[in-house]
Amino acid sequence: MIYAHMPLFVEVSLPVPLRRDFSYRLPEHFPTPVIGARVRVPFGRQQLIGLISGVSEQCDLDPKLIKPISELLDIEALLPEPLYKLTQWAARYYFCSHGQMLSQAIPAALRKGADAKRATITQLHLAEAGKAAVPAMLKRAPAQQKILIELAKSHLTDEEFNALELSKAGLKALLDKGWVHKHQLLMSPDLSWRQHLQMDEQPHKLNKEQAIAVAAMTQADNFSSTLLEGITGSGKTEVYLATLEHHLKQGRQALILVPEIGLTPQTINRFRRRFRVKVAVIHSGLTDNARLNAWRDARCGEAAIIIGTRSALFTPMKYPGVIILDEEHDASFKQQEGVGYHARDLAVMRGHLEGIPVILGSATPSLESLNNALNGRYRHLILSKRAGAAQNVRQGIIDIRSQPLTAGLSQPLINEMRLHLDAGNQVLLFLNRRGFAPALLCHECGYLHECDRCDAFFTLHQQLGEICCHHCGNQYPIPRQCHNCGSTMLLGQGVGTEQLAAELEKLFPKHPVVRIDRDTTRLKGSLEQHLNAIHRGEYKILVGTQMLAKGHHFPDVTLVGLLDVDGALFSADFRAPERFGQLYTQVAGRAGRAAKPGTVLLQTHQGDNPVLRDLIQRGYSEFARSQLQERQQALLPPAWHMVLVRAEAHNPRDADEFLSQIVAMLPRDKDFEVIGPMPAPLDRKAGKYRRQLMFQARDRSRLQQETERMLPKIDSLASAKKCRWSLDRDPQDLL
Repeated sequence: MIYAHMPLFVEVSLPVPLRRDFSYRLPEHFPTPVIGARVRVPFGRQQLIGLISGVSEQCDLDPKLIKPISELLDIEALLPEPLYKLTQWAARYYFCSHGQMLSQAIPAALRKGADAKRATITQLHLAEAGKAAVPAMLKRAPAQQKILIELAKSHLTDEEFNALELSKAGLKALLDKGWVHKHQLLMSPDLSWRQHLQMDEQPHKLNKEQAIAVAAMTQADNFSSTLLEGITGSGKTEVYLATLEHHLKQGRQALILVPEIGLTPQTINRFRRRFRVKVAVIHSGLTDNARLNAWRDARCGEAAIIIGTRSALFTPMKYPGVIILDEEHDASFKQQEGVGYHARDLAVMRGHLEGIPVILGSATPSLESLNNALNGRYRHLILSKRAGAAQNVRQGIIDIRSQPLTAGLSQPLINEMRLHLDAGNQVLLFLNRRGFAPALLCHECGYLHECDRCDAFFTLHQQLGEICCHHCGNQYPIPRQCHNCGSTMLLGQGVGTEQLAAELEKLFPKHPVVRIDRDTTRLKGSLEQHLNAIHRGEYKILVGTQMLAKGHHFPDVTLVGLLDVDGALFSADFRAPERFGQLYTQVAGRAGRAAKPGTVLLQTHQGDNPVLRDLIQRGYSEFARSQLQERQQALLPPAWHMVLVRAEAHNPRDADEFLSQIVAMLPRDKDFEVIGPMPAPLDRKAGKYRRQLMFQARDRSRLQQETERMLPKIDSLASAKKCRWSLDRDPQDLL
């Protein structure tokens, strides 16, 4: 270890919104640090943890004014060099500080100062005095007696001690007596999978398209981006598994990203059934410690497969092999709060920096990925046939204009449901609106109860006994009287999943109904319990929101009904047709996934809508290509590149003035367009007025240069202090 003899200065990236690093002095007794190591430093009145981004012998500031670092937390870089470079690239691309980007890339426990090395395991064993003791001596202390009996059989780790639900107070008493000793053991990583890969399940026989896809993706192990476009039920997961087998046999790790935590249990089980290797799971539902342990297992190479949601993208791999994004089109890969990075785009950049292949899989690829594939930037592989005995589904539109509806259900749909249920099959109904009803209406005066903080109506949740705003979380007990006229004649307007499920129980009393939405899956493990019960056939009618539509395999579902999706066809967001096409195709893909033929019925008031007709008649693949042409003609992403500036303030004039001053800084010519400022589609949210400004350029590098030129000027505007504002690069949601 080298110690500093002359004054050294370090640049530190801190998790603060200022787009710069900060200088600190290295105390003389500290060893010379490496770039990428964590340090604890004074920042104002607080102590912050950041990463060293530079070390030098000189500093432009007066050395007496520079504060010393408080603590050096690592002797080696926390992240491998390619990952560190990725955070630097992403910070510049998404116009945030390097420290902010690093805080996305590092687990919370490490940001709080936890040890990055693999934790030691505490082992309990009997001391000589404990071995000499007879359990009968502890008759009056049954908790201690139980521990003594267990330790007489064999030593216990902390985890085993907790699993046996032994008493911590009893253990303390035995430690104080000197009957039990604690030992700290450092466990070396188990890398046996790299020498000999064991498989617990024989791979399925691939069809011709699958075999060609696997051969193409495994012919080279250096960087490449591949879009795997496979219709629902075409066996994309089997292609992933075969590709994984190739990389694992070479002793390389795999990172698999999925859009939802809800999809991880079945994905994990699928991979664990096939390969006898350690699988690390990383998502926001884990405790800080569990997440850190998974991160350590991946970093030291013990975890051969890492499965996670968006943030798992930054997990280090000692032996990087391949990155796979399943359902790459999914909007949840784009972070909406804080740093608005897109995991798909960063995965491709990480693959480039690590020199490993990246696979983007979807039945309904995003127009961005499709555009890259058609332009030759990505390799394009297509799976056009359903795997095994699965057949293509029968599709139909039910025009509900002038038709009587029962809780949103038309009579033709009810009749079709009866046919499928009587045949012993399952039925899935999709309604993307949780709660009992989307609004609370006064039957006497017609007043709709509106959120007092947003331009939105309260949703009625009968079971929870409350009205709730799904935009700001504002909630109250269900009122007994109308806020406008005092009448007690209040009723739900429209249909939500709660009301639909209640009505189905009356219509089909012999067929059990399950409702899957955010309200019914709040408790840990509840979604998994529901899904297992569906697979066992305990429920015959499945009612749910998008949670039920994504990636799940229900072999007995032969009918899928989509209710009230017309709103998705009319939106201020130019991505609305693409999103609708993806939603319809993904939901429809839940039908007829096994040998049984499937039917998909869409209820609509817009039976003549050209977008709808185009999608159903030609399928998503052709529909997406025509949408791409429309975007190119309209000069919209992905043909052009966009930045969205959002501003919100208690006084709308403050937000308007701020955005107008930005407009004055921007160029306007045939290759650069400015749209706005204008009110956001939801004008007021959580008590603040929201305004937005969009600007876009034909050339990505010009957009970068103009925004970087403008940022220091924006930061110095007096109006910037009167509102809360943010930049969103490549926005996915204009609402």
